[in-house]
Amino acid sequence: MDSSRSAQIAVIQFLRAEGEHASQIYRRLKDVYGEQYLGQCSIFRWCQRYEEGRVNIKDLPHTRQANVDTNSATISAVDELIRQNRRITTREIAVELSISKRTVHHIIHKKLRCDKVCAQWVPKHLSENQKTARMGVCLAQEFLH
Repeated sequence: MDSSRSAQIAVIQFLRAEGEHASQIYRRLKDVYGEQYLGQCSIFRWCQRYEEGRVNIKDLPHTRQANVDTNSATISAVDELIRQNRRITTREIAVELSISKRTVHHIIHKKLRCDKVCAQWVPKHLSENQKTARMGVCLAQEFLH
């Protein structure tokens, strides 16, 4: 939270404690801070929070899922799972490593640079001949089943 925002929230808390109405607080902040004032919705929301008994001016932590760092250990774990089973899905990898499917997708496509060919993960850097041969193997397997 930058200093201007936290200062404005502290002012809102102070003025609310003095009994100022939200609309009056909005006008005063707009006059004092100019274009740097909090939006009207934010000001009214903070006023409502203080009316409900809130005392802290810091934002509460969010309940959304934490971002997982795509460190080398996670990347190598995903790579190892793909090498063990080329037909593994992103969902299975996500469950196995306890990370989000979005993170798995990012690692596979951006970090490992793999694509799905015939339901198998294949590195993108295959030559066209290798890709054609790979497709032939997949088509032959489907024909046999």
